[in-house]
Amino acid sequence: MSHPLIGRLLNDFGYPLLDQTNLAEFLAENEFSVLFFTDDPARNKETPDVAVVLPELVAQFPQLKAAVIDRSCEKQLQGTFGFAVWPALVFMKGQDYLGNIIRIQNWDDYCHMIPEILQRKPQSLDLNSLQGEAS
Repeated sequence: MSHPLIGRLLNDFGYPLLDQTNLAEFLAENEFSVLFFTDDPARNKETPDVAVVLPELVAQFPQLKAAVIDRSCEKQLQGTFGFAVWPALVFMKGQDYLGNIIRIQNWDDYCHMIPEILQRKPQSLDLNSLQGEAS
């Protein structure tokens, strides 16, 4: 994580850095979580913006536990969560998928979309199989 705002999430806010080896465990330990898929912050200019907003979203929706996905595995995990645009916030209920929000949004849009996402019927994913795919 080369960008200082991503480092701030990890160091100042204590968000864990997840990969295939610890993702399923993190999700199982938290009722609701939001996973931050950053892409390359040097290439994707919206990533730092989302990094600034994420702690505010967690403060607004305290039921969410946030984590950052390690860049080394985020392309592989992208396929699991089915988004095509970066950066992305992926919302989970336990180990089940609820939805995602891509790119930076207006605050009011986040405040409208997140409660709706958290109310969705969860979709089961086989995340335990990812542990065997870690490189």
